[in-house]
Amino acid sequence: MQTIKASEFKAKCLQLMNEVAESGDIIVITKNGQPVAQLSPVASRPASLVGCHQGKISIVGDIIAPVGESWDAE
Repeated sequence: MQTIKASEFKAKCLQLMNEVAESGDIIVITKNGQPVAQLSPVASRPASLVGCHQGKISIVGDIIAPVGESWDAE
């Protein structure tokens, strides 16, 4: 995490915004040595939830076959 003075941030704002967008790093902005703000990239969201876990979940075994347990539904 990079730290930068507010006066330096003011002078280089657009350049720093481009750097954060490309690298994904967070920049902490300080005033009189105290952190007052942070510049971070915007987290991207998928356009739709459909398929967002594709490739992350796998089914092991037969999920349709009976488990062999008998039980009363009443």
